[in-house]
Amino acid sequence: MLVVRLTQLFDSIKQTLFIIGTGLVIFLCLRNSLIWHMQQFWGASGDFWQRQWENMFAFFGHSEILLFIFGSFIYTTVIFWSANFVFILLDMTGWPSFLVKYKIQTDKNCPLKMSDLKRAIKTALFNQTVVGLPFTVLLYLLMRWRGCSGSPVDLPTFHWAVVEMIVFTLIEEICFYYSHRLFHHPKIYKYVHKMHHEWTAPIGIVSIYAHPVEHMISNMLPPALGPLLLGSHLATAWMFWALALLSTTIAHCGYHLPLLPSPEAHDYHHLKFNQNYGVLGVLDRLHGTDAQFRQSLSFQRHFLLLSTVPVSQQVPEVAKKKS
Repeated sequence: MLVVRLTQLFDSIKQTLFIIGTGLVIFLCLRNSLIWHMQQFWGASGDFWQRQWENMFAFFGHSEILLFIFGSFIYTTVIFWSANFVFILLDMTGWPSFLVKYKIQTDKNCPLKMSDLKRAIKTALFNQTVVGLPFTVLLYLLMRWRGCSGSPVDLPTFHWAVVEMIVFTLIEEICFYYSHRLFHHPKIYKYVHKMHHEWTAPIGIVSIYAHPVEHMISNMLPPALGPLLLGSHLATAWMFWALALLSTTIAHCGYHLPLLPSPEAHDYHHLKFNQNYGVLGVLDRLHGTDAQFRQSLSFQRHFLLLSTVPVSQQVPEVAKKKS
């Protein structure tokens, strides 16, 4: 068993180093051109973003506490429900009809029951308000103590914003993986995380359909921890929180759509419960918590869809032979 574990560990390290190394080589080859063009864009749009943040700051009466708490609440709420509107419409009515063919678990939630939708919306709103607002107040106090700013005069540079987004992503992956896996512990699961797994075929809203304790520790803390540790500007935190909300919505949406990240891994997690605890998949590979997934049809379909042909047609299920 130890030999197998070590083999998996070294295999994961080699794959991670290969991915990072390849990325570095490509980046080094393109850095002069790429950085120049992105700096040009950032510089050209700098005045625009500066003005927008100044307007935002003025809207909240030049008060950082109002911008941090109520601005963050409004911003994240609008992002979440805007992203989920199309999926709700699709799950309830089957419109737009041309997207139905991208459904992953075709035998579930087609169409979604109104009672299930109401239950999901009720829990999501509860977590966003009753749980989310007090958490945001606490986060504000911690971020102010850490030296985070919301002022227009402190907006970050392009280079630092890129570095921060990368660090945020790594911190979120670590925090989410281990907290998520903790909630799957048999002594904890039935009291907390079981609620989230009522949905074996998830929909977008289910991304925050969770017990309040889980919502704070596993949903809100991981994306908040990076900006807090780095003492980041609120604008950078907002950018990352938007990406995190869109990412988790797509992971739970139940549709493998063209040009969007594949949700196959997390959809498989809801189906099997004990696979794919992370977001990026690196820690799952490292700990061997994706072994069953890697042997499945879902893994073969786990890729970025670059055409309009559904993955279910590109990688069809092999019919079982009759005995």
